[in-house]
Amino acid sequence: MNKTINYISALALITPLLSQGQKLFAINKDQKPNVIFIYADDMGKGMMSVYGQTHFRTPNMDKLVKLGVSFNNAYGCHYSAPARASLLTGYADTHQGHWLKTKGNRYCVNDTSKIAPIEKEIDAIEVTLPKGDDYLAQVFNKAGYFTGEIGKLDYGFLGTRNQIKSHGWQYFYGFLDHARCHGFYPSFLFENNKIVMIDGNTRADAGCTKAITDEQGQEQYANDRWNMEGKKQYAQDLFDAKIVEFIRAHKDEPFFLYHPSQLPHGPVSIPEVSSQVKDDPILTDLEKEYASMVIRLDETIGLILDELEKNNILDRTIVVFSADNGHEVYYNVDNRTSSKIDMVTGKKFDDYMNKTRTENIHDIFNGNMGMAGLKRSNLEGGVHVPLTYYWKNHLNPRSEDAIVSNYDFLSTMADMLNVSVTSHKTGISYLPVLMKGDSNIPENRYVLVDSYQGPAIIMNDGWKLRYTNVNGKFELFNLREDPAEVNDVSKQYPNKVHELKEILIHKVTFTSCHGNSIFSQKTLK
Repeated sequence: MNKTINYISALALITPLLSQGQKLFAINKDQKPNVIFIYADDMGKGMMSVYGQTHFRTPNMDKLVKLGVSFNNAYGCHYSAPARASLLTGYADTHQGHWLKTKGNRYCVNDTSKIAPIEKEIDAIEVTLPKGDDYLAQVFNKAGYFTGEIGKLDYGFLGTRNQIKSHGWQYFYGFLDHARCHGFYPSFLFENNKIVMIDGNTRADAGCTKAITDEQGQEQYANDRWNMEGKKQYAQDLFDAKIVEFIRAHKDEPFFLYHPSQLPHGPVSIPEVSSQVKDDPILTDLEKEYASMVIRLDETIGLILDELEKNNILDRTIVVFSADNGHEVYYNVDNRTSSKIDMVTGKKFDDYMNKTRTENIHDIFNGNMGMAGLKRSNLEGGVHVPLTYYWKNHLNPRSEDAIVSNYDFLSTMADMLNVSVTSHKTGISYLPVLMKGDSNIPENRYVLVDSYQGPAIIMNDGWKLRYTNVNGKFELFNLREDPAEVNDVSKQYPNKVHELKEILIHKVTFTSCHGNSIFSQKTLK
């Protein structure tokens, strides 16, 4: 069964038609709504029941969509590090010089005296925005907001306390090693200038359990996952407590809270299987546990909404929910589900001749909503993300088809708060779309995205040209007619291929700091 979706997909990149200095729409000068941005990790849109998930419900995510403004054509990047950097800097992931992709795993230690020397080393090579070119938190700082970040902190795979502070965060709590985030039971976390030890958590790797896909190894894999020695406190529980503290401490002043969660990034790890799926005869134990991770994130959203209500600030707070990239499968088991091997033909996926699709990987959750590709791909399944804004009594519930990207968020918030940002940002403000449904997205807008296969360009009119390093080939799709990227029409429209390749030649500026693309301008020519 081909579970395709019906949407017009494209991404957003600045065009000369719209200047960042132009203020399109600002809230009343006396209004300073709080903003809470919840960022899911590796969660495909199809994991939400409002978008068709049938094996469990996500009532709080659904509430944000049904009672808020949801964007049907919202996009992140192909994987976590560039997505977070793009969100926090306002730049697309195809342009050099805005951030450094560091290597993780270096904070996987129990001796915290080793941390400071590593931080000093990272600080010495950090790539920063020039003076006057603001990070997301600094935009809110300029508007008089108190800023906080709780969870999987900032971007790259290894950060430092100095880095977080220099980006404008006045409070932060969480991980600074994104590889260490593959475990959910940290022995320590960072809280402002301090390293805070977590009672009962003793594992240097934060309790990360190596996945086993061999059918015969499932009993051992389950034993490994449920071995709770040195795993007393679950990270999301720790984050929830700090989120509640933050809201209560700053309820009487405007605040911006950014919560980049680990959930539901794998390997699968959950302290308790949700009652929603516990007795589901269709799901395997591993699938039940993964589903429980999505449900656990949904519960955090419910907790936040309840806390805002209790403190009488729900109608003064914009709650935003999105994800960094497309879906990823963390419940692979041989002869049942595989994101590497086509379960129908037995061939390896190359995302060119043999594209990753729900029906070919036997994904029982259909997490990418029938789109081709998963995380790390420049296919639609790798970059299409949920995005919804909920502001009680201020935003009329509806869906919008405007094409927006994660790196637009910074400019949109700057527009709302009447804060100027540099004209060099690649993101634009979609505030008029959000507040009034007025479209300000230029018709000739396009986006460039990186991936493990190479770059792609997606036009606002639905044309998409993607490069694949499998054999140095290009594919052309009309996403309005073919959102699942089934029919390559490059031979039928050679002029369109040439036109889009010309843009790639002049706009792609990859460096080793970005992605894993082997694409080059020389390749194009």
